[in-house]
Amino acid sequence: MDRYTDGSIQVYLDRLASGSPEPGGGSVSALVGALGAALVTMVTDLTLGREKFVSVEAEMNDLRGRAEGLRADLTDLVTLDAEAYAAVAAAMKLPKETEAEKQKREQTLQVALKGAAEVPLRVAEAALEVARLSEPAAKMGNPHAVSDAGVAVMLADAAAQSAALNVRINLAWISDEGFNRASWTRVEAILQETAGLRESVMALTYSKI
Repeated sequence: MDRYTDGSIQVYLDRLASGSPEPGGGSVSALVGALGAALVTMVTDLTLGREKFVSVEAEMNDLRGRAEGLRADLTDLVTLDAEAYAAVAAAMKLPKETEAEKQKREQTLQVALKGAAEVPLRVAEAALEVARLSEPAAKMGNPHAVSDAGVAVMLADAAAQSAALNVRINLAWISDEGFNRASWTRVEAILQETAGLRESVMALTYSKI
């Protein structure tokens, strides 16, 4: 599968708006997270190299590196989510005429479903990290770009919430209860923290505008 992010935004949007089952919400959640990470990088780039912010240059350099790492990871996940869905779709098309075929199909499907749940969980994890980075970006970054740090945390929270929906819909079909409990417990913790960061960073952002 070609990387969705290698084409134009228009091509991606047209594909998204079509009747094709992929890309879908999981892919979009990764893209939204990547946009948030890119905004964190933008804040650092508008801060670095300016004499008035020399005291936070080391922190901004570190922040930039971490944000760019997350942007790369989330960009990959834009396509990986669609690939995970394709594996589920392929498993569902396996023959199920005999008992042996049914058993093989179910085993393959369960593995694919776990993969389809793990990808958006990775998106949620990365989105949380973007939300965490938006806080120092808002605190120490160029105040003229503080609104961009605010948008970053809003996008990170939206990405986490969107990814959570895609985790949940796959867990509904997975028979491994231990996997389901562990996955959803982690999702809930992520959502709680991203929501808290959204509130605190937005309050900080508005206080600086």
